[in-house]
Amino acid sequence: QVQVVESGGGLVQPGGSLRLSCAASGSILSRAVMGWYRQAPGKQREMVATFSSTGTTNYGDSVKGRFTISRDNAKNSIYLQMNSLKPEDTAVYYCNCRSVPWSTSPFDYWGQGTQVTVSS
Repeated sequence: QVQVVESGGGLVQPGGSLRLSCAASGSILSRAVMGWYRQAPGKQREMVATFSSTGTTNYGDSVKGRFTISRDNAKNSIYLQMNSLKPEDTAVYYCNCRSVPWSTSPFDYWGQGTQVTVSS
């Protein structure tokens, strides 16, 4: 059973910074890609930042230049450094762990989410 656990959310003022962490457990990580998504009230879930199966990074247009995704393979973890936060970044942020495209046993796991609120 794979567990995906996020941490690091909270309340921050506009222009501030936060760092989210996500740790995944299980023996499937060598066949997985991970990333961050978010969902604001009344809106659909959207991609924030992800790693591709080749290790390249992808960012949503609204966060490019402000957010940075990173990882620590030894800790089976990824991180999201969020700078210059705006009120429109307010959302529940989710960590995702899914199988690589060529997997013969596909999977797709989500964390429970962590709330990020940007407000003065």
